[in-house]
Amino acid sequence: MTKASKRHCALTVTGALATIAAASLLSTPAFAQAARIDPADTAWMISATGLVLMMTLPGLALFYSGMVRKKNVLATMAQSLAAVMICSLLWVAIGYSLAFTGEGPYIGTFERFFLSGMAMDGASPLAKTIPEALFMLYQMTFAIITVALVGGSVADRMSFSSFVWFSILWLLVVYVPLAHWVWGGGFLGAAGLLDFAGGTVVHLNAGVAGLVAAYVLGTRRGYGSENLAPYDLSLAVIGTGLLWVGWFGFNGGSALSSGSRAVYAIVATHLSACAGALTWMLLEWLTRRKPSVLGMISGAVAGLGTITPASGYVLPWHGIVIGIMAGAICFWACTWLKHKLGYDDTLDVFGVHGVGGFTGTLLTGVFATAAVSASADAPGLSGLIEGNAQQVVTQLYGIGVTIVWSGALTWILLKLIGLMVPLRVTHQQEVEGLDITQHGEALQ
Repeated sequence: MTKASKRHCALTVTGALATIAAASLLSTPAFAQAARIDPADTAWMISATGLVLMMTLPGLALFYSGMVRKKNVLATMAQSLAAVMICSLLWVAIGYSLAFTGEGPYIGTFERFFLSGMAMDGASPLAKTIPEALFMLYQMTFAIITVALVGGSVADRMSFSSFVWFSILWLLVVYVPLAHWVWGGGFLGAAGLLDFAGGTVVHLNAGVAGLVAAYVLGTRRGYGSENLAPYDLSLAVIGTGLLWVGWFGFNGGSALSSGSRAVYAIVATHLSACAGALTWMLLEWLTRRKPSVLGMISGAVAGLGTITPASGYVLPWHGIVIGIMAGAICFWACTWLKHKLGYDDTLDVFGVHGVGGFTGTLLTGVFATAAVSASADAPGLSGLIEGNAQQVVTQLYGIGVTIVWSGALTWILLKLIGLMVPLRVTHQQEVEGLDITQHGEALQ
């Protein structure tokens, strides 16, 4: 054998040994765990998390504050701020653990109490290609905006101290169990409920809670007899824009990866928002002879909320159909139904988010498409997922559970909070405005 042949054999053996060693090293638990983390998925989910947080601050804060009177602008913004601060700390302490650990049908475990046991490179069983800390943070932003949404129903009259108590108790008692039931391995998810990004957990939940809170606190002073027109709709339009863009992270991020399913969800989301806004505008044009800016932004948010549970299961054209239905149904709820039932939902949380969440969750059972549901980005989903009568029944089951749970527990919590602090500001404080009476500040 020549020297060249010997050298070639030695290199071949060395290369083979190196390959075996590398394979052995990568098969160890530490490296196997780290290898699951995908940089592209991680980068996308960091961006999506920022987008969803932006939906609350400054998106929802501007959207809500632009639709109240000048004397309550800061107080309305303060509710969004409080939701971010309170829910973030509670989520890290116990909320995430109870919602997304364990295999119990009704509630999680204390396994991640204050994030204990969370490895830096470890992934959650529910999101295997991103760090668990990122999955925890992403889900935190959902909890934040759900609590903040409820505040819109009682703007102008709920005391800040009672809202703080409500944020603490409602997050832990109402939101966390429901999130576990649907997304954390609980009984609703096991029953086959399809809720891609929060039709039940976020929108229907917040809408029903807002309706109950509106009834418990009663109508605003001057409701139906005084001019309660918005202070500055330009703020609400800016807020709508931030919510609209943030919703790309809300729905697209719920794919938990950077693949085509996230893109389809974003496309359906955008088209639904456009169709919802256009439908609401046309209905106002027909019934009131003028298309209002308030109506257009309300229609956009209705379209965004209604497509949320279906966004990762449907084709783009389904988004248009769902958006049209959202604009029409939510318009009816915020005009005819609201007056028929006689409740004072200040910012129409129930009419837009509650009714929209109901509609979208139901329509998910009609339009869910196997080609999208069982895409390469969602290998755990069966290719048999397709809109059908049985799926509609399952969706109705999830809707019913959400309404009963959110409605009953919200009523109980508000009554308990009312025993500790006044739920509502006094008549004189409401006249002066919540900015000055609750926070000692006011716009000039």
